[in-house]
Amino acid sequence: MGEIMHRLLLIVCVFVAAAGAVCAQQRPLVTEDVEIVKPGSVRLEFGFEFQQDRDLTLSGLNGDLSRIGTVMLRMGLAPNVEIQSGGVIQNFLSINRQFKPSAVPLRLSDGANSTHDTGDFFIAAKIKMRRETRRAPALGFRFGVEMPNSNQARGIGVNQINFFSVTTAAKHFHRFYLFGNIGLGILTAPADPYTQNDVLLYGLAGSYQVNDGLSVVGEVQGRRSTRRRAPLGTESDGAARLGVRFRAGGLVWDVAGLRGLSEHSPRSGILFGLSYETNVFTPVK
Repeated sequence: MGEIMHRLLLIVCVFVAAAGAVCAQQRPLVTEDVEIVKPGSVRLEFGFEFQQDRDLTLSGLNGDLSRIGTVMLRMGLAPNVEIQSGGVIQNFLSINRQFKPSAVPLRLSDGANSTHDTGDFFIAAKIKMRRETRRAPALGFRFGVEMPNSNQARGIGVNQINFFSVTTAAKHFHRFYLFGNIGLGILTAPADPYTQNDVLLYGLAGSYQVNDGLSVVGEVQGRRSTRRRAPLGTESDGAARLGVRFRAGGLVWDVAGLRGLSEHSPRSGILFGLSYETNVFTPVK
């Protein structure tokens, strides 16, 4: 644990040393904004998250989940195209109980009260299709794939390939900025061969700019299963988040609380992190 924390702190220090100009950020929200990173720039987001009373239906474990190093890299390739990649460097689960038998073999020591594993990373592309006008919202589209980086035997991840795509929309109302997502997720069922669950992806978020350095942000975001009996690991999941985003020390910092919305979602939680953006290349004209 100490070695992992040392590496994470080293990564943060390197990021801070490389930080350049900072513009509007998206953290701590999960709902995707229409706006993209400007061409030739890279935005780095780094955070921590703590969730209480989380059910992991595939393994049947319940506990408090710490997500150490939630990272996101966004790169602007063109005036209307952004490439993204991200995930969780390490998940730590403090086990409270086994609320049902595991659907997959677990490799945990007898009487273990904790486990840890790498999170599943993703790669995605976002396209801004229409600018905001006085009457109409900005529109965009985002699609991507989640990769099987976790080990299901550790009891946290599902180790499956999943596809997602959403339509994005956004509109300014003076100091208030409203944006949302609606789309489809195709989730592979980890315990049922040749089975998938098509879920509705949704998100509605808002940001109120108090001043140039402070914004209050909030959202309701998640997925809704289209099947009455969802395969294990693909059930409905969602959370409401409320927090603030502020500038300090040349970076954009954020902190927020969360409340679970579904049966197996975490009861509550807290997250915090930082974001910054820097120019790394000159786009080809």
